[in-house]
Amino acid sequence: MLKRKFIPALLCLTLTAPLAAGCTKTPQSPGNSDKISVVCTIFPQYDWAKQVIGENENVDLTLLVDNGTDFHSYQPGTDDIVTISSCDVLVYVGGSADSWIEEALVNAANPDMIKLNLTEIMGGSLKTEACINGEEDHDHEHDHEEAAYDEHVWLSLKNAMLFTNAISSAMCTADGEHAEIYQANAQRYFTELQEADAAFTETVQNAERQVLLFGDRFPFRYLTEDYGLTCYAAFPGCSAETDASFETIVFLAGKMDEHQLPAVCTIDGSDSNIADAVISNTADQNQNILTLNSMQSVSREQIDSGITYLSIMEENLAVLSEALN
Repeated sequence: MLKRKFIPALLCLTLTAPLAAGCTKTPQSPGNSDKISVVCTIFPQYDWAKQVIGENENVDLTLLVDNGTDFHSYQPGTDDIVTISSCDVLVYVGGSADSWIEEALVNAANPDMIKLNLTEIMGGSLKTEACINGEEDHDHEHDHEEAAYDEHVWLSLKNAMLFTNAISSAMCTADGEHAEIYQANAQRYFTELQEADAAFTETVQNAERQVLLFGDRFPFRYLTEDYGLTCYAAFPGCSAETDASFETIVFLAGKMDEHQLPAVCTIDGSDSNIADAVISNTADQNQNILTLNSMQSVSREQIDSGITYLSIMEENLAVLSEALN
């Protein structure tokens, strides 16, 4: 295996360019196992890698967080550290959410490991979390807080194309013998991602409104900005806050009335308390509560039942359509 540092500028190929461009046929170096070990921290990465790898029995693919735990609160065990330290390809989010990985890699057993940090791959396209609950209008204590990066990069289909390309390139480097298989699988999946992206574009363009409101946290900035949607939410990103202020509730209720929104959105795992409070402060008080899946706590049981990144995005598209019409 070759030690390779992935530089965002080299990975940012145009979305219509063949994924084969990132592949080289480099022979696999001898190791402790006959199989290429690929470790992904969360489900979206795992499913992208699964699509690229296909049925290749030469690869051992591992999903680290597979018990339904939200990856923001995941605590790695000793076995997890060992698994990461010795793998051939590691795909992780990067940023503060899984900063423990950087510490675990200090004494990695495999010096030739290929590391794919999604936030680094994003480069200058990485966004900061935005205040979208009206707090900036009545509370200035946030003015001096350092802006945090929004790490929910997987919730954009356009980003998924970029990451699929990076995974394909990594697999071609780690296992050059099967490079053509990885290229073909990646190109097929790339096309499916493009088709899903086109479906989102069409749905939003034909919708009655272009506004979404979340009575919850808001990890969907990348997805909604891809299609030009205006959004309001109780909290940015995946804030640790659980209780919205009275001012925030009133602000969101006012936006629902202003835009005549038929529904309040929540994310998977929400107790809907804030959404209920927002609805109870609107003029009509009869709006629906709809849930979008942020893919932060997908379990092994769900994966075994056949759930995929694209199947979740298709469900999110149906929810989006209902919320906008």
